[in-house]
Amino acid sequence: MILTSANAVTFLVQRLEVLGQPMAVLERIKIAVVGRKTALALAEQGREPDFMPTSFVADALAAEFPEPLAGQRILFPRVESGGRPVLVEAFRSQGAAVTEVAAYESACPAIAQPQVLAALDQGQVDIITFASSKTVGHFVRLVAQGLGPDWQARLAGVAIASIGPQTSETCKALLGRVDVEAEEYTLEGLTAAIADFVQARRSGPNRLGS
Repeated sequence: MILTSANAVTFLVQRLEVLGQPMAVLERIKIAVVGRKTALALAEQGREPDFMPTSFVADALAAEFPEPLAGQRILFPRVESGGRPVLVEAFRSQGAAVTEVAAYESACPAIAQPQVLAALDQGQVDIITFASSKTVGHFVRLVAQGLGPDWQARLAGVAIASIGPQTSETCKALLGRVDVEAEEYTLEGLTAAIADFVQARRSGPNRLGS
């Protein structure tokens, strides 16, 4: 089984509860995870992952998988829409039989909260953080809807911070730039990268606002 987010763990456990099954039913199944947050969520359910790649991205899981994939039967509980197909494609290309199951969904709200739009419009935001490509797309949709056709100009003085390379690519495609990218693809890594960025800005001629 492959788990690529804490959400996948949460909803897997909920489904087992609905079926009246304990986590122990998975004892004979090897579990691979992407990232420490997912591993921690799994550990909170009393199970340690059997494998976690060195880089916390799906590409690394496929590249570093510790066993031959030919003939392996893999269950992949995943987000219903918006997930990247790279992992499934890589496993299937190496002969694995992958069963994908929509375990949860994340959706974009109908409109942005007025206070958020007001803060952006009034220059009260210094940095916008993105932890997934999907959130970038949702943000652009809501801001374009809420601020109008010149929404990009309103973000000219706002730094764009990304959790990792895939999110950065989406930022570049939809926002035109990335100012900060985490070296470790976790929220802690993103926080550290932002702290370094702010410190560098404060030490230089163009200081961020407080």
